Amino acid sequence: MRLFIAGHKGMVGSALVRRFQADKGVELILKDRSQLDLCDKNQVFDFYRETQPDAVIVAAAKVGGIMANNTYPAEFLYQNLAIALNTIEGAYRSGVKRLLFLGSSCIYPKLAPQPMREDCLLTGPLEQTNEAYAVAKIAALKLCQYYRKQYGVLFHSAMPTNLYGPGDNYHPDYSHVLPALISKFHAAKEKGLRSVILWGTGTPRREFLHVDDLADACVFLLGIENPPDWVNVGVGEDVTIRKLAEMVAKTVGYQGEIEWDATKPDGTPRKLMDVTRLKIAGWHYRIPLDEGIQKTYQNYLEEKASGLLRT
Repeated sequence: MRLFIAGHKGMVGSALVRRFQADKGVELILKDRSQLDLCDKNQVFDFYRETQPDAVIVAAAKVGGIMANNTYPAEFLYQNLAIALNTIEGAYRSGVKRLLFLGSSCIYPKLAPQPMREDCLLTGPLEQTNEAYAVAKIAALKLCQYYRKQYGVLFHSAMPTNLYGPGDNYHPDYSHVLPALISKFHAAKEKGLRSVILWGTGTPRREFLHVDDLADACVFLLGIENPPDWVNVGVGEDVTIRKLAEMVAKTVGYQGEIEWDATKPDGTPRKLMDVTRLKIAGWHYRIPLDEGIQKTYQNYLEEKASGLLRT
């Protein structure tokens, strides 16, 4: 199988490359941003015609935390829409047999019943702080669903929960919560700070999946003959942000105080995935959160020492 992984340099894409490189039956087709601009329709369509992949995983996206989503909503909506439109339509035009699009748990309503089932999509308002990103992901999910319905192509989607692991982005302002906590507590430990101030109240609950588990789930989904149009991928358990901060501080070895700035936004109160559908199909995560945080902190130290840390 000739497999094109869109976004192979990102955290998710890198995990997919690691996973598929171990499979001798897969030939990977990889292009970085300097070689292929996924927002450029002509470049993407030409690429598909030239390479003729059998299957595609769309892991490319413009991503970021609450501040990034709030600051750059137009870029988040436009770029993620463009990536989806070009990769999906280009795949269809070139005769790609199978496409797996990777979405996000933020597609579900802000106040969706917990845990969130796949059928709660479009049943209520989205979380405002990442609405632009979510709208783009919903459009892409629906595009895959309708291409499958109208044209008979096997295009389907996976909705991962919050991801973490090697290759994450540690930007001081625009990273997601877990890498942000790792970098904050590590810096505080090195500087000997007595306290660290974190955003919000610490009460929201979040679910976290190691990116290597997501890569394993993608392999599993590509092996299903008749997969759902979209399926949740997660662990089915969550923790408060306060508990997460305590876990990260302990792993990093920071012994100071943790303070909470309640004037800053919390985001969605809770985002727990209902993973019943995937569990019944036969897939289950392998890396528990405490073990995953320890591995990720070691990855952070190694990437920082080698100059490869994404910031």
